[in-house]
Amino acid sequence: MKIRNAIKHFNLITHHKWVVFKLCCRVGQPWRGLVHDLSKYSPTEFRESVKYYVGTYSPITGAKKDKGYSEAWLHHKGRNKHHFEYWIDYQAPEVTPIIPYQYAVEMVCDKLAAGIVYEGKNWTKEFELSYWEKREKNRIEMNPKMKEFVTVVMTEVAKNGLEQTLTRKNMKEWYKKYVNPIQS
Repeated sequence: MKIRNAIKHFNLITHHKWVVFKLCCRVGQPWRGLVHDLSKYSPTEFRESVKYYVGTYSPITGAKKDKGYSEAWLHHKGRNKHHFEYWIDYQAPEVTPIIPYQYAVEMVCDKLAAGIVYEGKNWTKEFELSYWEKREKNRIEMNPKMKEFVTVVMTEVAKNGLEQTLTRKNMKEWYKKYVNPIQS
């Protein structure tokens, strides 16, 4: 059972990485796609993920239900800047700062890829906007400007599809328009 789960989990995270890589290439961030989620192959993350692997949702969810926390998630979010949780600092003047451009774009590609991989043939261009609106947007601690950026991208994907939406030009324009950071 553990060997089967290890193989299935390895295939799942590798498939996810491949989809993120392709999406990151579309938006002009191939390096971010290449190094995306490398920590998932580390012993800390891989072991727990194999133990709680089910194939239809993240093993992190199973670990949290069982233990009340996930060691894999704590390890993962602390090493991957494309997760908004990486940027939260309750002792900083700005608890939820602006996420730099390259990580914000990788975050969007990651969200889309997760939906594509977990939903499989049931995925539609409207899926991620619905998931974002119903399950994440109002429940997470993220800078409001970052939320607006994600909402705009997911809305455009729902309206126009991945190919028309995910371009370097669009990402730069929307980031500049909705986030407008001092540095990007």
